[in-house]
Amino acid sequence: MPDSIVQSVIREIEPLTADELIGVAARKVIESELPALPAVEPDGSFAGIFGEREFMIALFPGYVGELGSAAMVRRSVDDTIDRRLACRNEPIRGYLTVDHVSVEDEYSDTQLAEIFLHHRVLIVPIATAGRVHAVVTRSDFYRELVTKFESASS
Repeated sequence: MPDSIVQSVIREIEPLTADELIGVAARKVIESELPALPAVEPDGSFAGIFGEREFMIALFPGYVGELGSAAMVRRSVDDTIDRRLACRNEPIRGYLTVDHVSVEDEYSDTQLAEIFLHHRVLIVPIATAGRVHAVVTRSDFYRELVTKFESASS
């Protein structure tokens, strides 16, 4: 692996499977203490990302993501949960962010920056020979980048 500023903050993870159910996957994301987890196909290859944003897409009606503002919607979140409770038994596959954002172990810091700048993801999965095994979070990348920036300007 190249000398990356984020080597110390890479987090080894157990990826979700793309056919994992939303209820189970959402709980695993919370337990991981990460904003999202990568999902993989049966062969271990990257399928997409499931996390906070993808869960909300599954739970809330599709029009919510299209609104400029939801200030006029007075319905309680309890109503939304009651209406969409069945989504807990749907596979996450239909809600994954499927942008190609995974990197192989020989990634560069600039490659990570490009992914975080151009994609709506909070994690970048890291793979070895196509099999996802770790992630870097955007917040960890930011923290390490600022630290490097500050030490360079001293």
